[in-house]
Amino acid sequence: MEEKLFNLSVYSNLEFQFRKFGYSLIAGVDEAGRGAIAGPVFAAAVILPQEFKSSEIKDSKLLSPQKREELFNYICKIALDYAISYVEVEEINQIGISKATFKAMLKALKNLKIKPQLVLVDGPYVITEYKGLQKAIVNGDRMCLSISAASILAKVARDRYMKKIDELYPQYAFFQHKGYATKLHLEKIKKYGLCSIHRIYYKCFKK
Repeated sequence: MEEKLFNLSVYSNLEFQFRKFGYSLIAGVDEAGRGAIAGPVFAAAVILPQEFKSSEIKDSKLLSPQKREELFNYICKIALDYAISYVEVEEINQIGISKATFKAMLKALKNLKIKPQLVLVDGPYVITEYKGLQKAIVNGDRMCLSISAASILAKVARDRYMKKIDELYPQYAFFQHKGYATKLHLEKIKKYGLCSIHRIYYKCFKK
């Protein structure tokens, strides 16, 4: 059964394909903030009801902030289980963003109350320290409902966090760019220098 599972090449209605092999408890996992130059990296894991369908839940990057907020509350209400975790900047600076991202994902999975039969991870790589059955799905946030749901939870949770950070460092306008390397953010760094939530191990800060 597992060999057939991992040789699937058609990912239309992805979770439906996996459910045909008997996997009813599927957790989707995604991150938010991996590409930022400031702030923590967040991850979420979501297990949706087996027969659940939605045309509104999709990759968080395709949704407006208002719609993400609306769907965040909806997903938390209808999910069989969900968990949101993050890794702080201090640890990102120590171990690097790749390891920090997978650590946040692993923490989210460990915080689930329900143990999934299968974990679907957005991206090309599985979570190496996770011992359960898992599958990496490139562009999974656009092909898998539970990963899409996880992307929304992680994104909204991180945006809320960065808005609170903005209260501590209002000069950087974190509420606008959320720590990403936008023109505005880079101008603020040039004017005010770095603060404690910048990822100083990044090459762009070495100069």
